[in-house]
Amino acid sequence: MSLPRRLRGLAYQVFYSLPGHTRHRLARLVAPKYLVGAVCIIRDADAEDGPLLLIRQPPNRGWGLPAGLLKKREDPAVGAARELLEESGVRLDPADLTPGVPNAIVHMAGVVDTVWFGSVPASRTTLRVDGGEVLEAAWFPIDDLPPLTVNTALLLGRYGIGPKA
Repeated sequence: MSLPRRLRGLAYQVFYSLPGHTRHRLARLVAPKYLVGAVCIIRDADAEDGPLLLIRQPPNRGWGLPAGLLKKREDPAVGAARELLEESGVRLDPADLTPGVPNAIVHMAGVVDTVWFGSVPASRTTLRVDGGEVLEAAWFPIDDLPPLTVNTALLLGRYGIGPKA
């Protein structure tokens, strides 16, 4: 529904005359809400076109990337490094993560993923999973990836990796 120009102008005048906290609450009621997460695309540093680190979580039958939601006011690179450690046991300094281009992927379901690239030497990196949130973590050659979750295949494809590249 389109409001006539004068009515819209009056509505904006009323809105901006309200106290700041009231404007903030009203805006939060009508504005779209998004969850913000971080996704890590981690390669083996010791191999050209190195293998990719993937995880398998229940109940998915496919493999995915280490990822999770950011905590309130958490820096995205810090959140990415935290999720990587929690889900795979791989410790990377947030400064060693490179933002993807594009860095943010907006999903229709109301999630915005920040995407981060990094590398570690696979032969000297121990993978650890908790067996609850993550069942397995493993390295896979890019040309021989296991069955991927739909979201993982689409996200990797945006960066020219995997079957949807």
